Amino acid sequence: MELLQKSKRVYFLGIGGIGMSALARYCLQAGKEVYGYDLTPTSLTDELQKAGAHIHYEELPELIPEKIDFAVYTPAVSVDHAEYQYFVRNSIPIVKRAQLLGMLSSQYPTIAIAGTHGKTTTTAIAAQLLHGEKPLMAFIGGIAKNFDSNFILDKSLQYAVVEADEFDKSFLSLSPTVAVITSMDADHLDIYGDKRYLEESFKLFARRIVPGGTLVIHEAVADRIAHPCKVTYGLSASCDYQITELSMQHEKASFRLVCRDKSYAVQLGIPGMHNILNATAAFAAVQAQFGDEAAQAARFLDRLARFNGVKRRFDYQIIRPDLIYIDDYAHHPEELRAIITAVKNIYADKRITGVFQPHLFTRTRDFAPEFADALGLLDEVILLEIYPARELPVAGINSAYLLSLLTNSQKQLLSKEVLLPYLQQASPQVLLTLGAGDIDRLVPILRDNL
Repeated sequence: MELLQKSKRVYFLGIGGIGMSALARYCLQAGKEVYGYDLTPTSLTDELQKAGAHIHYEELPELIPEKIDFAVYTPAVSVDHAEYQYFVRNSIPIVKRAQLLGMLSSQYPTIAIAGTHGKTTTTAIAAQLLHGEKPLMAFIGGIAKNFDSNFILDKSLQYAVVEADEFDKSFLSLSPTVAVITSMDADHLDIYGDKRYLEESFKLFARRIVPGGTLVIHEAVADRIAHPCKVTYGLSASCDYQITELSMQHEKASFRLVCRDKSYAVQLGIPGMHNILNATAAFAAVQAQFGDEAAQAARFLDRLARFNGVKRRFDYQIIRPDLIYIDDYAHHPEELRAIITAVKNIYADKRITGVFQPHLFTRTRDFAPEFADALGLLDEVILLEIYPARELPVAGINSAYLLSLLTNSQKQLLSKEVLLPYLQQASPQVLLTLGAGDIDRLVPILRDNL
């Protein structure tokens, strides 16, 4: 923390990332001069520049200003990157994004939300519950619609809510008072190699909880993580927070939450069973931090009903009698299964078309049968080419390979250029765009033209 306090100029290598941009916002609001590089301009970098950040988009060390006090980098940036090497050569301190987040959050009681799925929405819900109730700082891995931001910084802040990312073991830089684990499905095997090591990392994360703190954990994985103060949530009667009396509507949901000797009627402003679980986890976490006093719980529940969701998470783009269009960030088989199942439950009488852009060659290779199984829930599948992100191609792994595994009667591989004309001609009843790559750039085009 001393490094940040003494610094005047901070450089972000990969400033446009969702986690990096929130940290850059913190530094701007803390009065630092912020500079940075990213590959391409985006809405996030546009907003940062409006807020005063200086950003360029060429990998050129000569564009880095003098007197940078320290640099922050994302694991998505290779250590061979020319600008990374500039900082190495000039002995300028370099810290990972997770290290800076750990420095900031260590000053305050912190709710840290982890899990291979659901952590962004759960973090956004926790921030929604507390904003206006407790002065807080929140780092969210997506744009929360209620705040139109991935970052909250209240005056006289006393608490932190952070998304705890398992990628590159980033969450091991945190020391939360309350930790949430929503799920532990195999993912990031390019980092972990085997699901066992992924689970070991989550166990280490649970051990990072400060003495006297609480672990809030989904019942499906609760028996895999030991902790002296464990709070479980789910559908079973044995859970500390049990979900009952479910009712799913088109754009919202309602349920009853039974918590030991208390029971709450809950209205949720977004649909889907996975979001009911996310909301329950967030509610349990804030109660673990602040207690279950009745008036406070009522205020939390009121804010829960007014939660509008996160951009690219079950994100309605078009609602018309002839077309429902939903965009979602789902990029893992279990995330695809969750969103498709939720949509099928809500629109059981309609035909569902999904456009999926696989993310990473290694993830496609490691989970190809699982992807095929999840996508098999769709009436029609359209694949785009794999978004490589930080990776080089893997021999034999492409979208045509994944297409060959699909058992859907209607399936095809299309280029981005022909997708819109095809959809205009096909007139889908329910359309989903799915993926974590650059498919998000197609969303406004599809929305405006369909």
